[in-house]
Amino acid sequence: MVQDAPTLPELIDMQIRTSGPMSVATYMGLCLTHPSKGYYKNADPLGAKGDFVTAPEISQMFGELLGFFFVNLWQQMGSPKAFTLLELGPGRGTLMADMLRVACRAEGFRDGLDLRLFETNPALIAEQNARLEPYEPKWIDAFEKVGEGPLLVVANEFFDAMPIRQFVRMEDGWHERMVGLSDGRRSFGLNPTPIPASAMPEAVAGAEPNSVFEVGLANGEVMKRLAGTVSVQGGAILAVDYGYARTQTGETLQGVRRHQYADVLDAPGETDLSAHVDFEALGNVAASAGLAVQPLATQGQFLTRLGINERAKALSAANPAAAGDIAAAKARLIAPEQMGNLFKAFCAASPGLMPQGFAP
Repeated sequence: MVQDAPTLPELIDMQIRTSGPMSVATYMGLCLTHPSKGYYKNADPLGAKGDFVTAPEISQMFGELLGFFFVNLWQQMGSPKAFTLLELGPGRGTLMADMLRVACRAEGFRDGLDLRLFETNPALIAEQNARLEPYEPKWIDAFEKVGEGPLLVVANEFFDAMPIRQFVRMEDGWHERMVGLSDGRRSFGLNPTPIPASAMPEAVAGAEPNSVFEVGLANGEVMKRLAGTVSVQGGAILAVDYGYARTQTGETLQGVRRHQYADVLDAPGETDLSAHVDFEALGNVAASAGLAVQPLATQGQFLTRLGINERAKALSAANPAAAGDIAAAKARLIAPEQMGNLFKAFCAASPGLMPQGFAP
């Protein structure tokens, strides 16, 4: 009799029993990107029927303004005849479709475009292809797989889904938080071996006992690879995500399932796990590669500077019956109490470029 393959929760529990407690980063990695059972390998997580809604799904204005942003950079670089536009985690392809509808109006942009998409979910790849097939996209699984020309990168709500490590300040130093089993149930615990406070960043040196410090090593590695390519070939990296401007303590790891918060240890593979992005750490990596890091902007500031108010007026004038919906979508994107302040816009670019939407 053939036995059913173990579920992801069973695989995680077996690994803990066999090898001992695992780091939060290892747990997140298994939950989100297990080769066959991970969250991002299976069903479409986006939209009303999924677990969350992203800015491109709220309004076409978001992608259109980003299309303008990248056309402007492309023109500043002298309108290169060959360049790569890479999106990390393209979702359904909605953002890129909106971007290219605007960007390809610029003479020469479409002819020079080499569109690359970093995606692993088969269902989402099919949706991306349906929307973006006219642009001849290519899917990649490594950040080095881009052409030799300038590289323009867009990442909307990508870095928040990368695994993090967590450390807790105790009297004898910092201890890494681990995921283990207690009475047969997954639970958090601490690695008994302390890490001296001197080994931690200066920004958290004075942390109080029981403070939590999150480290996005995976984020740093992604930024290092992309920034290294941009530093040689020219270009820019734009990331829009929720996070904080300065390295700090604070626990932000969260689970979301069907638009509601959920226990991060329950239902591995069925729950979206994410954590706030440390934009100062990303900026330090980009700067060390020789890129110019722009002053961090809130999403509200960024979209307003790019002209979302003017775009909303134009859309409303063209379709008066939808004016209320357009105004509501704009408010959701830029109002401080909605997405406007929580989400940040980060850009690292080749020295000499002047990315629009950021304060001088």
